[in-house]
Amino acid sequence: MEGRFPNRWLPYVLVLPSVAIVVVFLLVPSGQALYLSLFELSPFGGRANFIGLGNFQELLGSKEYRHSVQVSLLFAGAVVLSGMVVSLGIAVLANQRIPGITIYRTALLWPYALSPAVAGTVWAMLFDPSTGFMTFLIRMTTGLSPNWMMDGAYAMTLAVAAAAWKMLGFNIVFFLAGLQGIPGELLEAAHVDGASLRQSFLRITFPLLSPMTFFLLVMNSLYAFFEVFGLIDVMTQGGPARATDLLIYKLYRDGFVSIRWGFASAQSVLLFVMVGLLTLLQFRYAGRRVFYS
Repeated sequence: MEGRFPNRWLPYVLVLPSVAIVVVFLLVPSGQALYLSLFELSPFGGRANFIGLGNFQELLGSKEYRHSVQVSLLFAGAVVLSGMVVSLGIAVLANQRIPGITIYRTALLWPYALSPAVAGTVWAMLFDPSTGFMTFLIRMTTGLSPNWMMDGAYAMTLAVAAAAWKMLGFNIVFFLAGLQGIPGELLEAAHVDGASLRQSFLRITFPLLSPMTFFLLVMNSLYAFFEVFGLIDVMTQGGPARATDLLIYKLYRDGFVSIRWGFASAQSVLLFVMVGLLTLLQFRYAGRRVFYS
């Protein structure tokens, strides 16, 4: 029949590489983490002691872990909100018809090409308390000498700014694609009816961008929880005084510094469950507001 594959096995062969990647790099490690979370493992490779839910009970009763949860939620919320608002504003400006706009659009993409560790290095050097260029400008203009290595609130602010800056290029590309897909006739009709630029944006442009906004909301949330380890490790290492001790960094510290593999595995399971629930809530509530036509 027309439209079907001539070989009934061909669709399965084409899908097999993607399925294999998911199984090898997601399902198998997730299963191993869940298994190890039920044991207390010796750092010297000795016998594993089955303790059931002991690691989870210790985590849920730990003030340090609850603090990391609060820090991670604050960090993720700030990164997602600031990054999407700024990138949408830049995308609107980049959507204008001006000479050389292609060069400007290309330049806006390059932060996304950097790894989180490189982005963290750039920001750490710019805001170095002794030799940073931005620290020098702040000192010259305000007379203040902020030190993010000693001030937890300042360290969190810089970490949020660096993480949001890292994702600007990614967000701008999708917002720009969405803006260019909006029919110009709608905006022209609104202008003829007397709508201001602000009204046109809030009543027409932004609702039509809702599918792209929802997609970026999910992707930026996953990034803020899972992909900022390199940035935090380079900039703050969870300090000062655990002010930037995100869940992903605490997991690393307990697993590879303290060598508590079972405890760290339990943290990875809880992190996966927590982010999964947050994503489901986003689909449940934010997904309802998506406007597709």
